[in-house]
Amino acid sequence: MHLDGSCHCGAVHFSLESDSPCPYMHCHCSICRKTAGGGGYAINIGGDAATLRVRGRKHLGVYRAVLREPGKRARRSPAQRHFCVKCGSALWLWDPRWPEMLYPHASAIDTPLPRPPEVVEASLDSVAPWVDVPRGKGHVRCDTWPEESLADWHKRHGLLSR
Repeated sequence: MHLDGSCHCGAVHFSLESDSPCPYMHCHCSICRKTAGGGGYAINIGGDAATLRVRGRKHLGVYRAVLREPGKRARRSPAQRHFCVKCGSALWLWDPRWPEMLYPHASAIDTPLPRPPEVVEASLDSVAPWVDVPRGKGHVRCDTWPEESLADWHKRHGLLSR
């Protein structure tokens, strides 16, 4: 599926191809909450990094989060969170550990996206106390990261286009 996206102010526009365009997960980790506002939901759509086209690249900034885990030294994440430096819109995440993939934020996509048949509520061990996390049918709850990959979730629901 072809996806078009942009920032709020219009300085950055981008496009890419996706075989897993269904925004299936709400990530409640502190990085998503604090860098993208609300849930963030960065890694819930998969895209082909080789197909990324960007207009307004000079307005892109990159943030690499500091990972702070109990009992471990703080370290810089290899994941690169791209955002518009003019308006602050979170746009996509790219990680050199999976260089062929790019993860656009669903909130930055302008193309109508399919509605997920279920939603994974991830990183509940980091959820803010004020968040009312949905429960019940259609919501899978995970304290940390789900074991099922983005591609496997799309395959299980018959939504993977390749």
